[in-house]
Amino acid sequence: MTTPAAPVERRVPDAVHRRRWAILGTLMLSLLIVVLDNSILNVAIKTISTPAPIGLGATQSELEWAINAYTLVFAGLLFTAGLLGDRLGRKKALLAGLVVFGAGSALAAESGSPDQLIAFRALMALGAAFVMPATLAVLMNVFERDEQPKAIGIWAGGVGLAIAIGPITGGVLLDHFWWGSVFLINVPIVILALALMIWLVPDSRDPSPGRLDPIGVVLSVVGLVLLVYGIIKGGQLADFTDTKVIGTILAGLAVLALFVVFEKRSDHPSIDVGYFKNKAFSSAITAISLVFFALMGVTFFSVFYTQSVRGYSPLQAGLLLLPLAAAQLIFAPRARLLVDRFGNKATTTAGMLIIAAMLAAFAALTADTPIWILEVLFFLMGTGMAHIMTPTSVVIMQALPREKAGSASALSNTFRQVGGALGIAVLGSVLSTSYRDGIQDKLTFLPAGVRHTAGESIEATLGVAAKLGPKGRALVSPANDAFLHAMHVTALWGAGVAVLGAVVVALFLPGKAAARTGTEEPELVAADH
Repeated sequence: MTTPAAPVERRVPDAVHRRRWAILGTLMLSLLIVVLDNSILNVAIKTISTPAPIGLGATQSELEWAINAYTLVFAGLLFTAGLLGDRLGRKKALLAGLVVFGAGSALAAESGSPDQLIAFRALMALGAAFVMPATLAVLMNVFERDEQPKAIGIWAGGVGLAIAIGPITGGVLLDHFWWGSVFLINVPIVILALALMIWLVPDSRDPSPGRLDPIGVVLSVVGLVLLVYGIIKGGQLADFTDTKVIGTILAGLAVLALFVVFEKRSDHPSIDVGYFKNKAFSSAITAISLVFFALMGVTFFSVFYTQSVRGYSPLQAGLLLLPLAAAQLIFAPRARLLVDRFGNKATTTAGMLIIAAMLAAFAALTADTPIWILEVLFFLMGTGMAHIMTPTSVVIMQALPREKAGSASALSNTFRQVGGALGIAVLGSVLSTSYRDGIQDKLTFLPAGVRHTAGESIEATLGVAAKLGPKGRALVSPANDAFLHAMHVTALWGAGVAVLGAVVVALFLPGKAAARTGTEEPELVAADH
């Protein structure tokens, strides 16, 4: 006589389990505005760099800081935001973060200068720091372990959806409204997300949270700001041997080293350094950091390639990114199927190598390369990204106990954002330095002050050329040539970083057998309200 199978014991309350997919949809809406904001900004970069009244006349370094102000505040506060979410409740963290993000978006839309835009972007990042880790933490607490890979895959696919919607929405808005509309669009999305969050999402928390670590937070923020500022300044000056540049970079590294030492010795660290003894966890974190280092830097220059060199409008440039987003949306939810068959190591290594190959292919693009080739490159990049994000996110989130989901999500997103920030800073500096080296001998007929400004970026050169009238037309072709050379150099740097990521993953990420093993999870502490 066959013994009936024992019923599966659920760790998630039945009321929560029944509405888990609706909750996931609400979480993805919250995620949408955080990711959409950055992808919208990428399309608006050219417009914001245009002099008033069309834009703000932002310089190359101000544009980088408009992005990095968001990224640095976000990354620096994720530790604390994740801990507060685990301690006070992830739903509360989500609601508070959305309110702050919405307020920052409204203020950013009315910015009257690049400095104001940078400040309000930092305020938006404060809100986003509470939203991003809480979305994954809630996800881990409303899905059973066997459904978590599927849910995380859909969550990662949502990132692809946001990347698609962002540039297209931004392009439509820029075609019909002023540049600030790309930030104001966040406000109605925030209001809808708040209403759904209050209605659907349960609260959950860590039953034994640690104390907060203000010293560690300050050290991490100060260290990152100094490091990235030094790198941006080096690119702006086209001289990384400058005393101020070297001093700032070394000071940043010293503060970050002090942060690590402090965290090791603290009895209530922001980040438990012991997490990194887990090789799978460490390699997955490293892979995410390196791939975003490469991709964020390349995304930064691709906007100028499509708009400044190829002459596409913001909307057209947004549509050109559609294959990148579509590939993520298609493959991210299905990546778990390849992981089941081939394992985390093989799937993620293949994804990293695809990214590296596509970045290297950017070095072959010219001013008249058939646009379908760029579309194929973007699609394959999105495919590679999908097969990196899903398996690494699953490894990271399942490596730590369920009640530490906020901390795990904060760590994952912190390293992703830091990798992206450094990618924009380092590769942006490589782009800026290479461009200046290539264009400066063509600017000798300009006055010294104008010559320096014109050599800062292709947009600056084209702006000066437009003011010069017929005489300035001779600068257009040299500007395009100098930018293409700089783009090729930058793309190869990005490809090298992606190859390094592939090596790390191939050496340390668990293979097929290890990917199937799991550890027991602690009981969920949740309140269904």
